[in-house]
Amino acid sequence: MAARQWQGLVNSEDQADPRYNKLLSYERESFSQGFRHVAGVDEAGRGPIAGPIVAAAVMLWSPLPGLNDSKQLTPLQRERLFTLLHREGNAIAVASLDSEFIDRVGIQTANYMVMIQAVSKLDPCPDFLLVDGFDIPGCRFPHRGIIKGDTLSLSIAAASIVAKVVRDRMMIEFDRRFPQYGFARHKGYATKDHLAALRRYGPCPIHRKSFAPLSDGLQLEIKT
Repeated sequence: MAARQWQGLVNSEDQADPRYNKLLSYERESFSQGFRHVAGVDEAGRGPIAGPIVAAAVMLWSPLPGLNDSKQLTPLQRERLFTLLHREGNAIAVASLDSEFIDRVGIQTANYMVMIQAVSKLDPCPDFLLVDGFDIPGCRFPHRGIIKGDTLSLSIAAASIVAKVVRDRMMIEFDRRFPQYGFARHKGYATKDHLAALRRYGPCPIHRKSFAPLSDGLQLEIKT
């Protein structure tokens, strides 16, 4: 399996593509240092005022044209790549933590914990991680934090797509339960329409009470 990741990902004919080659620079460096199971890790949902935070860990076995930072892709492109990532047999794991947990421990701690949970579910177990952003305190896996890693690493880009698609689907389900807030449209971010709905209806159970404006005096009844 280790040889498969090395051969399939790094020795692909697609390495002639300058963009693909650039996006594999961190993976190549990790393989050159002796690591053989290298996974990308990213999260979605750190900034919204409602909904869970979701993390994904992806160990790519082969190249996939079109992989990019999820924020630079349309919803249809993300869905297509999400399907292809699973269809091609890449190792993928996802974890999420809800708004109540985020309120209890804080978003930074929740961010670290959900990433570790996702990585711990990977099969095979990774021996090195490429993480979007910063190092993860307390993580037992050797890893490297990469600022804007979802634009610099193919593995992190893949993880960003998986995390984004999974979280968006969760928010669409919440929209069916709480249609008055428009979660399917804004995915829990503090848009003008979302804030207007909050003022009209008050927060619901998936709102993050520790986030502004809820933490700044929006003392309204929780809708169930």
